[in-house]
Amino acid sequence: MKSIENPDEFWGDVAKDFFWKTKHTGQFLDYNFDVTKGEIFVKCMEGASTNISYNLLDRNVHERKLGDKVAFYWEGNEPGDELTVTYRELLQRVCQFANVLKSQGVKKGDRVSIYMPMVVELVVAMLACARIGAVHSIVFAGFSAESLCERIMDSQCSLLITAGQFHLRKINLPRRSPQEHWEGAASFSKLLLQPKCIMLKHLSKEVPWNPEVDLCWHALVRGASDECEPEWCGSEDPLFILYTSGSTGKPKVGILHTVSGYMLYTAATFKLVFDYQLDDVYWCTADIGWITGHSYITYGPLANGATSVLFEGLPTYPDVSRMWEIVDKYHVTKFYTAPTAIRLLMKYGSEPVQKYKRESLKVLGTVGEPINPEAWQWYYNVVGERRCPIVDTFWQTETGGHVLTPLPAATPMKPGSATFPFFGVVPAILNESGEELEGPSEGYLVFKQPWPGVMRTVYGNHQRFETTYFKKFPGYYVTGDGCRRDKDGYYWITGRIDDMLNVSGHLLSTAEVESALVEHEAVAEAAVVGRPHPVKGESLYCFVTLADGVTYNRTLEAELKKQVREKIGAIATPDYIQNAPALPKTRSGKIMRRVLRKIACDERDLGDISTLADSSVVEQLFQNRCCTAV
Repeated sequence: MKSIENPDEFWGDVAKDFFWKTKHTGQFLDYNFDVTKGEIFVKCMEGASTNISYNLLDRNVHERKLGDKVAFYWEGNEPGDELTVTYRELLQRVCQFANVLKSQGVKKGDRVSIYMPMVVELVVAMLACARIGAVHSIVFAGFSAESLCERIMDSQCSLLITAGQFHLRKINLPRRSPQEHWEGAASFSKLLLQPKCIMLKHLSKEVPWNPEVDLCWHALVRGASDECEPEWCGSEDPLFILYTSGSTGKPKVGILHTVSGYMLYTAATFKLVFDYQLDDVYWCTADIGWITGHSYITYGPLANGATSVLFEGLPTYPDVSRMWEIVDKYHVTKFYTAPTAIRLLMKYGSEPVQKYKRESLKVLGTVGEPINPEAWQWYYNVVGERRCPIVDTFWQTETGGHVLTPLPAATPMKPGSATFPFFGVVPAILNESGEELEGPSEGYLVFKQPWPGVMRTVYGNHQRFETTYFKKFPGYYVTGDGCRRDKDGYYWITGRIDDMLNVSGHLLSTAEVESALVEHEAVAEAAVVGRPHPVKGESLYCFVTLADGVTYNRTLEAELKKQVREKIGAIATPDYIQNAPALPKTRSGKIMRRVLRKIACDERDLGDISTLADSSVVEQLFQNRCCTAV
């Protein structure tokens, strides 16, 4: 392996494992990160051409002879609802659906919206788009039809691929008719598109049907050839658009990733961060509707010829042992999940975990947010039985893959630390004036140079790309996250900069306060937000969800305040602690902190809350607000 001092050599070696129709010319990676010196750009392997679907499927089937190897073990919500798909079968299904897309007039560069549950057909749809050079825009299946329509309009998609019904939470949720998705905004017709909708019949339920617009997946595939020549794409041709959510709950930016750099980066990070071996069975519990599912369910694992578990269900259905039952069933060796899921399962103790052997597990991973030390210890001690290294990965939709991460068995672990940069990634910590801080320090996390998988632009709005990520500190990619570097050089993510509170002139990390609260045995989960204070600037308003069987009272409140004071300091003592039997979360499990800020300030104008899994939680929290009169 080449060292971080020569990333071009390292990535050049990675590129040798893949097929290139034409080779690149010039330097491997070219870029400008300084808005004062011209337009921001990143170019990787310019002049090269390839096809990512070919590299994930044809290469594995024909060159690596992995055709009979299992690509996915699909596990439905109901135990016993399962499917096994080999690489050869996946290639055939992708070619069939690619031919279907071509028959509907989809061509290279067209945008296709995909709004599906966690089924194999979702992977088929995205790889079929990639095979013909179309750009997929996947929308998480838990979003409302209105949210879907906003994304369709922004990316000007000409085709929607969806399903009739899907499992979400514990209820079978019906789709609105496909036509209703297109009619969600009256202005859509102004885009002068001819919308079509391909719908997969899932869970054997009937949905409203408009024969002028709606097309049946099964009928279309039935007559399609299972051979389809790939469309050769330039390295910097777009691969997909994925939207992130802004502070208003509306789509913030359509992150655009391109073909070659993203392929190389997800392949290499998957292989090294999870210490991938050919006989591994890997399971990432994320949804493909988010970047984790793009990079570490579809593209990264398939690029390595890996076998993965694809799970449509819930971690607590039909009981809280479901995840560990699946681990034993498929002999999962590498397991990747979110701290939210870990804390959820912690509430039920170790017994549901220890019902199953989990002897196959070798590496555990976390993703999505910083993990608090208590959850890390439970994950390590109970789930991994103190024998599985934990890779606590930091990255973003924008970065495409892991940027700060330990490597299993190679990096001494520190609970809660994202550890060190991946090969070719050069982080820095800046103060408010944009000066680089050396040694142990805390401030803004930025990166000094690109890596192959970093985003290339905001779809349709390059100026916003430059303003959001490069204007504040010219010469750096600005993550928007706060970070602390300790004396050993380990990096600790302290939370989004907008989750930093300024209390009496002191910057406090909400993640740090939350971690201190959940270390108390009575607290299962905590969320901390700021509330304006006439003297201190901001006060700390804390929401706590208690462990089963624990009653909230003044004694417990005093204990929690004391714990935070002792762990962090008197300046971090919570001003308000509210008992919250449940927190407002999206259907992917992320806490909607902007809603909590509204509750803390007793403001009823919540904006768009269509992504909430259970909106009744909000009214309950308003009713139980702390008295905040000053």
